[in-house]
Amino acid sequence: MTPTATRTSATALRLGVAVVAAAAVNTVIALTASSLDDGGIGMGLNAASFLPATVLGLLLGTAGWILIARRAPKALRVVVPAVLVLTWVPDLLLLNAGATAANVVGLMLMHLVVTTAVVLALRPTLREPAAVPAAPGQVAR
Repeated sequence: MTPTATRTSATALRLGVAVVAAAAVNTVIALTASSLDDGGIGMGLNAASFLPATVLGLLLGTAGWILIARRAPKALRVVVPAVLVLTWVPDLLLLNAGATAANVVGLMLMHLVVTTAVVLALRPTLREPAAVPAAPGQVAR
């Protein structure tokens, strides 16, 4: 097996674990938010809504990560939090549609879980920075 194939299969395995972990954590969040969502609309808190959205979010996050990491990997430090905050805007708008704070906070936490899963799964794919030579007279450690 070539090193590239090994890295690709390791990345696929990490993404698979990320999907399962994110789905499990989002299930717990949805159940908790649903139990606290007294009289709200419960938007996005049923499994038929959040499980496909979790997988789709991981796929879109992976695609975005790959595109940015190839061109400007340092930009991920700004882009990832910015995209996360942007995903919270529709959640906050649900407050006007009759959603409770528990519903909205639950959805926001679910977006955080998906973002965290993508970052943890793909962070090892970033290239290591080139070794910086030691200054004259210093010993590299």
